[in-house]
Amino acid sequence: MTIAGNDQRSMTGSFAGLRVLDFSTTIAGPHCTRMLADMGAEVIKIETEEGETMRTRPPVRNNCSTAFGQLNVGKNSLVLDLKSSKGLEAVRRLVANADVLVENFRPGVMRRLKLDYASLHSLNPKLVYCSISGYGQTGPSAELPAYAPVIHAASGYEMAHLAYQPGRSRPDYCGIYHADVLTGVYAFGAISAALYQRTATGQGQHIDVSMLEAMLSLTLNELQWSQFDVKPTQRPMFGPIETTDGYVMMAIASEKTFQSLMQVIGHPEWVSDPRFAKYSDRRENWTSLMEGVEAWSRTVTTAQCLAALNAQGVPSSAYRTVAEALRDPQIAHRGALAEVEDGGGTFRVLNLPFRMSGAKVSAAKRMSTLGEHTRAYLKETGLSEDEIASFAGKAQIAVRG
Repeated sequence: MTIAGNDQRSMTGSFAGLRVLDFSTTIAGPHCTRMLADMGAEVIKIETEEGETMRTRPPVRNNCSTAFGQLNVGKNSLVLDLKSSKGLEAVRRLVANADVLVENFRPGVMRRLKLDYASLHSLNPKLVYCSISGYGQTGPSAELPAYAPVIHAASGYEMAHLAYQPGRSRPDYCGIYHADVLTGVYAFGAISAALYQRTATGQGQHIDVSMLEAMLSLTLNELQWSQFDVKPTQRPMFGPIETTDGYVMMAIASEKTFQSLMQVIGHPEWVSDPRFAKYSDRRENWTSLMEGVEAWSRTVTTAQCLAALNAQGVPSSAYRTVAEALRDPQIAHRGALAEVEDGGGTFRVLNLPFRMSGAKVSAAKRMSTLGEHTRAYLKETGLSEDEIASFAGKAQIAVRG
């Protein structure tokens, strides 16, 4: 049986028994803690009575956002007023039994609330405390406001991307927030490493994750070119090749791939052509090479083009919409999508992009309602029913349990 097809019902998650306090909002932090939840951790999402802003992001059905669900499924919901002494005291009591805390407020916010790492360390020396911010917790830019599009520009990523768009001088609009997702994944990795280190030291630590530096990690070549006087070369530009009914992306990844492609387009003699024979030559004559490829591709349909390229082992794909990609049989084979239920019905979310042979990795089946677990967690902190009642608000009225 393949890993993708193994029966995970009898398995537990790698982080089963781990308790996470999630103070994060929007995308980067919630993406990180959603990964922890999918791996079996008990994630307690702490929100205000109104709920965080992502709860209003479309699609919204019966006041339930599926975008919010994608980021927060599998988490328990606790409503607290962090501006009140009672709310802060409840957090401190929960911290005593927590393993991880994740926050992505602007640097200084948690310190003013006395919920920063230095303030909480004495309550729980084993606590792994992860702070996610635009520029890092200290330094001249630390307290600047930052969102993903701003970080894309600040990191040089957008100008690096523009350099690969011939004839363009204006940077692209930003619609997909790479910085948020990428930073969330780095935070997840750092938390995992800190937890492993804790098994040896018995001590937690503070993790400081910078979105700026996360985005810089995407500019591998540009980062090196910026340090040295590099002779400008014509770098291979992988882009669409036109067919009679659409476009195809293909990548020439090796000498064998190049030789196979020349067979496909009917120019086997180009393998020894001085313009293309060596990789360095192809770099300098890339435009001519792609013009030759496209002269062939424009005579066939997208389906015919892909069939010919795949038959020769040339990596390629049609340009697809997300909806088309989700209909790929490979997605179904991998169990890449999980169905989730919330107050608006059901919707599908993406599972984590890895499977494990000995651990369960999957999204939960149901979204918590806002404040659903508040009463249970407040009771755990030792508050009486009368004290719990004093926390009551709009989000508490419908609390279950």
